[in-house]
Amino acid sequence: MKTPKRSPVALAILAMLFEAPMHPYRMQRLIKERGKDEVINVSQRASLYQTIQRLDRDGLILARQTARADKRPERTVYEITERGREIVIAWMREILSKPAMEYPEFPAAISFLPLLSPEDVLQQLKRRAMAIEVELQRTAELLEQAAAVPRLFLLESEYLRAVQAAELAWVKAVAEDLRTGRLTWSEAWLRQIAAEFSSEQKKDLE
Repeated sequence: MKTPKRSPVALAILAMLFEAPMHPYRMQRLIKERGKDEVINVSQRASLYQTIQRLDRDGLILARQTARADKRPERTVYEITERGREIVIAWMREILSKPAMEYPEFPAAISFLPLLSPEDVLQQLKRRAMAIEVELQRTAELLEQAAAVPRLFLLESEYLRAVQAAELAWVKAVAEDLRTGRLTWSEAWLRQIAAEFSSEQKKDLE
């Protein structure tokens, strides 16, 4: 049997339906009300519906009923299947236990820093540091406002705060190295490095 495709949105849908049958609009609303949209992007309803259709095709959920309230559009209520329960538990165990390469944009941009000048990179990293500081403050305020909520339901916010703090420290350290000149490059230096690597590769092929 085909292995279902895993994604944060698919995980969220199965987790919601693990609680009780519900329609997509309620799933999206609960995810936002509980603050899970901090770590799961459900801003695009089309993406949510596409994932629901895929999970339905894969036999992890099924349509239970279609209902209409007042003049609102029809809403299909979904429920999780037994296979869906097994899959979401397996996903949880694998995600928690095995680090995965997720290929975010920031490390990708870091790998091509020589496209910009050191001065330009320094300015962009300063802006990033300021943005992270704003996010750290926002996360801290959210945690403070939710002080009465059991910690179990705030762990993802704790994780985000720890990741943001670690990234901020790294960005500031690199920015400082750029500012002092401990980290720098020029077109002439880049050409020299490229030539050295090219000559070494030729030797390896001989």
